[in-house]
Amino acid sequence: MTQVRDHYTIAQISDIHCGDLRFDTSLIEEAQAEINDASPDLMVVAGDLTANGYREQFEEAKRYIDLIRCPEKIVVAGNHDTRNVGYLHFEEMFGARFVQRELDFLISVAGKKEEVQERVRILALDSNKPDMNDGEIGRQNYPRIESAFADRKHYKIFILHHHLVSIPGTGRERNVVWDSGDVLEELMNARVDLVLHGHRHVPFNWPVGNMLIVSSGTGCTWRTRGYNQPSYNLIEIYPEVIRVTTKVPGGETLSRHRFHRQPRPPLPA
Repeated sequence: MTQVRDHYTIAQISDIHCGDLRFDTSLIEEAQAEINDASPDLMVVAGDLTANGYREQFEEAKRYIDLIRCPEKIVVAGNHDTRNVGYLHFEEMFGARFVQRELDFLISVAGKKEEVQERVRILALDSNKPDMNDGEIGRQNYPRIESAFADRKHYKIFILHHHLVSIPGTGRERNVVWDSGDVLEELMNARVDLVLHGHRHVPFNWPVGNMLIVSSGTGCTWRTRGYNQPSYNLIEIYPEVIRVTTKVPGGETLSRHRFHRQPRPPLPA
């Protein structure tokens, strides 16, 4: 029997960087415990699992990720993971670098005797260029975006590693996706609701039109910027709002933000 609840939860973490000198085992252990306690419906690891794309670094990252209890996990590669032809190890341990998935959630509307069957369509694309820090989706992948998100009734989530828009507090802009303008247009035309990414090690939320772009910080290292701390996100999706909580593993809650969802057309009976 399908469980009815008032929301579903996505745990978003990125930039683990196993093998880096500033990787902190205690941070990832705390993050594991807290994410398990949150019982997310979907776990998104938005790239840079490793420092240099070496096999033993992927093996370490996989051990940690496997300890997180979640019915659905999506792991994308980051620019560090594609160094030294590391994408071959990524594909062996985590699967294809292009993921398309559909999930169903039955959620109740607060204060009403109403239930909503939420169909969630997810597309994750590899934005990396081997041995480069820059990223690109590429025109060859635009039809993937169009076809994956063709049905207007779905709640639509797009996942990549690189950032599409500038992130405050990260210094001089660099490494933004080369074709970010075209990609943003494709996503807006497809009425994508939520974009998840990592890369810049700073958490931030950008509402762009009716689309929310959520960046995760570095979850398990001290490769931080200024006074930023290591962090991960918990995203709670309700019928009418989205709540994004950014938390330090084993520490304080850094921020809580609430955003209105764009209206969804009714599903057929």
